[in-house]
Amino acid sequence: MNRSQLRPFVTIIVTSFAFVALLHSSEVSAQPAGYNYDESKVPDFDLPELLKLLDGSAVKSDEDWTSKRRSEILSLFREHVFGNDPAGVPQLRTRERSRKQDALGGRAVRRQITVFFSDDDDGPSMDILIYTPTDAKTPVPCFMGLNFHGNHSVDPDPDIHLTTSWVRNDTKRGNIDHRATEKSRGQSSSRWPVEMIVSRGYGLATIYYGDVDPDFDDGFKNGIHSLLEPDTTERAGNAGGSISAWAWALSRGLDVLEMDPLVDGSKVSTFGHSRLGKTSLWAGASDERFAMVISNDSGCGGAALSRRRFGETVKRINTSFPHWFCINHRQYNENENASPVDHHMLMALIAPRPVYVASAEDDKWADPHGEMLSLYHAGPVFELLGRSGLPSNDVATVNKPIQTDVAYHIRTGKHDVTDFDWTQYMNFADLHLK
Repeated sequence: MNRSQLRPFVTIIVTSFAFVALLHSSEVSAQPAGYNYDESKVPDFDLPELLKLLDGSAVKSDEDWTSKRRSEILSLFREHVFGNDPAGVPQLRTRERSRKQDALGGRAVRRQITVFFSDDDDGPSMDILIYTPTDAKTPVPCFMGLNFHGNHSVDPDPDIHLTTSWVRNDTKRGNIDHRATEKSRGQSSSRWPVEMIVSRGYGLATIYYGDVDPDFDDGFKNGIHSLLEPDTTERAGNAGGSISAWAWALSRGLDVLEMDPLVDGSKVSTFGHSRLGKTSLWAGASDERFAMVISNDSGCGGAALSRRRFGETVKRINTSFPHWFCINHRQYNENENASPVDHHMLMALIAPRPVYVASAEDDKWADPHGEMLSLYHAGPVFELLGRSGLPSNDVATVNKPIQTDVAYHIRTGKHDVTDFDWTQYMNFADLHLK
């Protein structure tokens, strides 16, 4: 692959963790200095081959992919990138916290369900906020994603439970001393257009990611790790990090939705933005029950090709957020070409299910063109399985979505989730989930 086909990013050392966290915050779209934003400086590289088994033989049929190559690639991601999922699935218990039959002015049924991961009501648990159309006559397809600030941030409804889990400090938002306050209600509603989603005939389910694993590095002594991995003193190199835990939680949410009489559990799309877009991709790759997968501005470690070294790099993300990936991932700091995988292979793991990758024009930190190229280079697997990939690796036209059996768009604006994004996701879902 030559640099005319691709695009880049570089590395910076920041001594203050608080400053680093701010730079990668889901609320900030600044492009840190010292990194590559020049397409002409993308290094030449070769991508690992999708359709060649580890023994060197070619993948010639869908059976070769399904029974052999897919499991090889999945194992490589578990060993070198995300790590293994938390060990074991506990016996889930659920309790309906509340139900409102006429939410959103009568347009939706709004429920809050607590999912307990043990017999202890005070032990690890997560709350799922679910909206479904009031007028639905049959179970509806549903979007499910993790949120950054608590379920109460999705909508200002005062009856939505105010999370008591750890939250990132943000006084403007209303998060003080790592606790949410009433001021934080509805602060993320622009990213979760609930009325629009329900009006299109879809359900929406969301979970606060901090319920599952608080997003700071404490050696995995909190969240779900405290239950399923009680001894974290000597972690294996392939032990899963926070992204693995968050993806695990999406699968547990799907366990619940599969039993929900108002949701069609066979038509659930996982969705995520930024680090939670990385999570959505890994959840969709590792759990084939998800019917569709959406990545919004997921960048390095998500949709973007690591070998491009455009914007955020492997070294930068592992240094700033050492808890996200497995320890083995650090051996590819400034050594991306040595990795046995790149993220076109993550896209391929989702095939033949529909996958949507979205970027933002001003979000160079996430390498928009590298996100598109990752989806493009997964094309041979989609085609092997009877689906269509992206038709071209040319730079996409801004605000002109490309939708086949996979989809991509780059829109104007910054690192964010907008109504434009959601409109395209629902248009795509109309084709594949209805």
